[in-house]
Amino acid sequence: MSLGSSESFTADSMGLDAIDSGTSILLVGDDSDALKSVFYRLVAAEEDERSVVVATDESGRGVQRALNRAVRGAGSRSSVLTGTGASGTDIDTIDDLGDLTKLGMNLSMHLSETQQQTPRFRTGIYLCSTICAEADDVRSVYRLLNSNFLSELRRGDGIGVCALDTSSDIGASVSSVVAGMKTSFKACIEVEKTGRREATLTTSGLSGVDETVTVSL
Repeated sequence: MSLGSSESFTADSMGLDAIDSGTSILLVGDDSDALKSVFYRLVAAEEDERSVVVATDESGRGVQRALNRAVRGAGSRSSVLTGTGASGTDIDTIDDLGDLTKLGMNLSMHLSETQQQTPRFRTGIYLCSTICAEADDVRSVYRLLNSNFLSELRRGDGIGVCALDTSSDIGASVSSVVAGMKTSFKACIEVEKTGRREATLTTSGLSGVDETVTVSL
């Protein structure tokens, strides 16, 4: 159980208004645009929160803009670790996505610094499938998640989202990886694009949330 406030986190634009602190969400889908839209709406920080985002395929500025589109001003309440683009204010670059030890240390450092500024936080990895493809062994990705991502959610007052594109070639069976990760996460959201600007979310493990939710993109 998290040691901080028991107040729930919200993602009002998607009708998810009561996500318990400490919840870890595995976000999966085969449409990268739909997955991205849902991801940023989940991790965008409200005024009393901060976000820590690991972005493998998008620049830090791009992440900040995406957060701002989800929640006004959320980009300025974020810290970003990015695998592409330049460093800047609240943006650090990742030299080697395959060096999971260093990535994990940097993520833990950013989460620690963020919680010194405000106890409530949202953290996310987009895309974990890219990290799986870069890693020598998928088991090392499980260790990263358990040691540096999920552990912070157990200790702090926050929620975490790990996005995995199931259409990606990760050098292993995607279905097996998803099945393995589900055992470590409290909740799972499957994203299916059902229209040009619409998606259906199939949820499990989120108390008080409908099993199927339709959202605009």
